Amino acid sequence: MDFVKPANVNYGNTVMSRGLVSIIGAGPGDPELITVKALKRIQSADVIMYDRLVTDELLAEARDSALRIYCGKAPGLHSMSQEMIGRMLASHAAEGKHVVRLKGGDPFIFGRGGEEALVLAASGIPHEIIPGITSAVGTSASSLIPLTHRGVASSFACVTGTGSDGSASSVRWDLLAHSVDTLVIYMGISQLSQIQQELLRHGKAGHTPAALIERGTTSEERIVTGTLAELHTLADRHHICNPALIIVGESVLIREQLLQMERAASASMTG
Repeated sequence: MDFVKPANVNYGNTVMSRGLVSIIGAGPGDPELITVKALKRIQSADVIMYDRLVTDELLAEARDSALRIYCGKAPGLHSMSQEMIGRMLASHAAEGKHVVRLKGGDPFIFGRGGEEALVLAASGIPHEIIPGITSAVGTSASSLIPLTHRGVASSFACVTGTGSDGSASSVRWDLLAHSVDTLVIYMGISQLSQIQQELLRHGKAGHTPAALIERGTTSEERIVTGTLAELHTLADRHHICNPALIIVGESVLIREQLLQMERAASASMTG
């Protein structure tokens, strides 16, 4: 069923002749991992405000007449302030347009989607949240690293490696070192040395398996595995750059087991 933009939207106790903002998660990088619902919204949009990791393939799904506005953020380089993004979303929607706010991963997991929803709510702008496959889930699966695995890992946590002050010091590494089995660390490459030191200082074993995954789920994906004690050295040696995820935990070893089994199966077929 095609999506039809409503002319009048019930919002609270008020009926308003306004547009709609769809805050959408585009997934971890592979454009084919977009949800059906999200794709329909992209195809119907009048305006698309998109982030740095949104692919050209997804933008090409929009109508030719759709206004495309880049508002992405790279480490230390923001094309547009968060306040301006909020104002633009509200302004375009107030003109009766269907606005798509397109973000990598999921908008409510380190995507600032909640902040933008609050701005829209305060302005009385109708909006919806369409989830995406978050980078932690998509990238770990693409890398053959289960975040949970029976007998190995029964819990995982997603955590930012860079706090609001630009450092890793505001994160409770003392609790994370022991409270969950698998750690998935976003935005941590620039703070990798400090993250490694904090986890080790708070008792996380240096031999704990770890992985660095650059541009996960895409054709440019690179995966480097080792131990927590080696992480910073590995990142330097292999020139790991953003966007990248860090995974720390015993379930990283499942990747090697799966690869060994695949190699054995391939050898038996060609032998």
